[in-house]
Amino acid sequence: MSSQQKTAPEAADTTARRPRRLTAAAALAALQGVALALGGVYMMAMPIVGHPASVQEAEMGGLTVLAMAALPLAAAYGLWHARRWSRGPVLIIELIALPAAWTMAHYGAAMLAAAVALGVVAIAELVLLVHPAAADALGIRRAAEG
Repeated sequence: MSSQQKTAPEAADTTARRPRRLTAAAALAALQGVALALGGVYMMAMPIVGHPASVQEAEMGGLTVLAMAALPLAAAYGLWHARRWSRGPVLIIELIALPAAWTMAHYGAAMLAAAVALGVVAIAELVLLVHPAAADALGIRRAAEG
């Protein structure tokens, strides 16, 4: 068995030593991925349930959003299993989400609730992932360690 593969006791040990903040970060990333996937499905269903400006744009937009949903879902899986690679994509997603939330907030009251929710989740995710306990759980060395 290679060192890359984990046996059942080692996998259980990873779950047992995962800090709560890493679990919360994985849950928030999964929530964002599911929300994006639902948005993509909604966009693809618009030609059936509504009247989009263009059927092709609705379908391609929906497929694009579904593809975008794969990144936070994969990162959530990585965070849940304490994989080192998963922190970077989530940090990038959240840094992109903050200006998106700011822009959404300027579209009026209808988008304000979604903007606040997106902003709060993005800030919470950033705070959870930059904490030293999360870095330690993911095996990321801090600069002070040399």
